[in-house]
Amino acid sequence: MRFPFLPVAALLVSLITLCAGTSLAKSLFPFVGAEGTTTYRLIFSTILLMAFWRPWRRTWTWSEAPILIMFGATLGVMNLLFYNALKTVPFGLAIAIEFTGPLAVALWSSKKPLDFVWIVLAVIGMGLILPLGPQGIDNPAALDPVGIAYALGAGVCWALYIVIGQRVADRIGAFATPMGMLVAALVVTPFGIGVAGSSLLNMEWMLIGLGIALLSSAIPYSLEMYSLKHLPKQTFSILLSLEPAVGALAGWLVLSEQLSVQQLCAIGLIMAASMGSAMTAGKRQAN
Repeated sequence: MRFPFLPVAALLVSLITLCAGTSLAKSLFPFVGAEGTTTYRLIFSTILLMAFWRPWRRTWTWSEAPILIMFGATLGVMNLLFYNALKTVPFGLAIAIEFTGPLAVALWSSKKPLDFVWIVLAVIGMGLILPLGPQGIDNPAALDPVGIAYALGAGVCWALYIVIGQRVADRIGAFATPMGMLVAALVVTPFGIGVAGSSLLNMEWMLIGLGIALLSSAIPYSLEMYSLKHLPKQTFSILLSLEPAVGALAGWLVLSEQLSVQQLCAIGLIMAASMGSAMTAGKRQAN
């Protein structure tokens, strides 16, 4: 079997563009806040996805509204919480904490003893991240508890997004993506207006917001869809587990975020738990 170079490369590029977009997003925080930046991302992503998928071609029914609203609201809150976490938590660590959401979903049906190894690794990793005291000279590695709470909340939303998303995909298909993004934008926009107000109409910042939408949503989602179509789900999940490491690298190169050895170990443990869970799941499905 030939090595699937293009699908793997596409997924890696999607991780890089996603991290680049998030790094760019942090540059807007001083001007429109995390809420305004999230609003930009979701509104422009909605416009791009609507133009691509043209969901008005499909016949919609009111019975589909409740699950679409839950799906979109979860997506919007997830983005809002994650961007708020980035205000005080380094990028790579925020992703690692958020990853515990989908990891919990993957391990929920765990039955084999090996699956519990991944749970232990994830718990140890989280133990290394969680603050054990106030940040200061004596404890420089401690993180802001509020920021961690935001990241954990984003992880919970990611878990719900996966569960609800599976039902939406089965019922509605690919058209759920633009419609869910529309609902997410409607949910988050009031928060963005409340924080940033008329600053959201600044043309320079709007252009940056468009770039964030392209890098963080449109390009990576398209590349991930291509990769998912051409890669086994197990391989896709394992490669996706590299995101915290890519985020930590982007945070260091672009945002000058320094991580302690303890924090890097925490990221490594959570990544190992995610990769191990993906491999175990793949073997379980094969059997």
